[in-house]
Amino acid sequence: MKINQLLQDIVTTEFDLIIEGLCLNSNAVEPGDVFIALQGKRDHGIDYANQAIEQGCIAILVDSQDAVCTVPTIRIDNLNTHLASLVNTFYPQAREVDIIGVTGTNGKTSVAHFISQLLNQLGVKNGLIGTLGISNNSQTSSQTTPDIITLYRALQEYTQNNINTVVLEVSSHALAQERTQGLKITQAVFTNFSQDHLDYHQTLQRYKSEKLKLFQQDSVQNIIINQDDASHADFEKAGKNKTLSHYSIHDFEDIKTTEYGFIVQLSGFVFEVPFLGEFNLLNMLAAYQTLKARQFTSAQIIPLLDKLGAPLGRMQKIKHHLAWVDYAHTPDAIEKAIITLQTHYPEHKIRVIFGCGGDRDQTKRAKMGKIVSKLASTIILTDDNPRSEDPNSIINDILNGIDDSYKVDIIQDRVLAIETGVTTLKENECLLIAGKGHESQQYYQDKILAMNDIDVANNA
Repeated sequence: MKINQLLQDIVTTEFDLIIEGLCLNSNAVEPGDVFIALQGKRDHGIDYANQAIEQGCIAILVDSQDAVCTVPTIRIDNLNTHLASLVNTFYPQAREVDIIGVTGTNGKTSVAHFISQLLNQLGVKNGLIGTLGISNNSQTSSQTTPDIITLYRALQEYTQNNINTVVLEVSSHALAQERTQGLKITQAVFTNFSQDHLDYHQTLQRYKSEKLKLFQQDSVQNIIINQDDASHADFEKAGKNKTLSHYSIHDFEDIKTTEYGFIVQLSGFVFEVPFLGEFNLLNMLAAYQTLKARQFTSAQIIPLLDKLGAPLGRMQKIKHHLAWVDYAHTPDAIEKAIITLQTHYPEHKIRVIFGCGGDRDQTKRAKMGKIVSKLASTIILTDDNPRSEDPNSIINDILNGIDDSYKVDIIQDRVLAIETGVTTLKENECLLIAGKGHESQQYYQDKILAMNDIDVANNA
């Protein structure tokens, strides 16, 4: 497509370039792309123009500020308001993809992966987009749901590879910023709702209101709701004109806990579940009901459930030790992770290594400290992406929720904290390393360190 065709309904331009793609992130620019330099609160996209040019961009769209670049530069006022128009013009096939949208405070990644795995086993080619990145694509993302340009581009690439079904993790940020605008989301799955992202949404009600938008979309045909969550009625009401499917832990006729997972009975089938945690049983049921809503039968789906694998960094066991890495970074998630270990290993004490992220919801820090100190025998507090904040201040916020009589070890170097936790673990203890899961970098104000909890723990 030529750039003047792309922009014909937005601005008149004399440039006659053939463009290969659109991109918001200068790091991800490919030769032939147009770089869209948005004006943000903290920085300006035009500041990254040189990097985009070095990577092969052939034109730049800029906001209203003055800009002089070595490639054609086109000024568009309120550029961010034109993103939906740009992607719909350049990536029209993206709107044809049948999308299963998964939202909730916790469990999005596991549910999305379970759905994708089941679809694969049932012969349905599908794509997967979420916290762990974009399947069939080496590109990773710091966002659960990619920006609208990356998202539409990925969906169009799926269609070109004859993949017309995609499982998408849908975050509250994405819904607030209308990143999924215009997409054909036909199924909406609700996992659970609890405190998170108050740094962005300010209140729990605003946070919930954004989540509810997914279930109100016209394209959604059926909704799959966790009936055990206290907020289930709000999500049912939001999708009141859709076909409703429920799931609950009570769907199982029987549950027996083992050291390695569960033995359960569901619709008359008895099988083993190869992962820990009642929350994972719910995640599995969410996937099961999603596939049933797609007209697959219990007899087709249930024999596949014991073959599911948990995604990277989700209650992932460390070799040769009773130690697990988990992405739990909210009060509700860390509480469930500890209770999970207590349930599967009732004779063991629980040691927890965790911290809290900087530039994020400060009110959850003391809450997490209080929860962990009430449930765990020992705690090691450490850094977890302090970003621009003082790491000591973050740890002090966590300590505010912990009784002074409780002994806490503080090892801010996360690598050393994990090595200490693993190498000093006693035979009657389980270790939970919480907060970062699959992540491979640690963010400080002035540096980014390469590190991965799983690798550090396995090496230790």
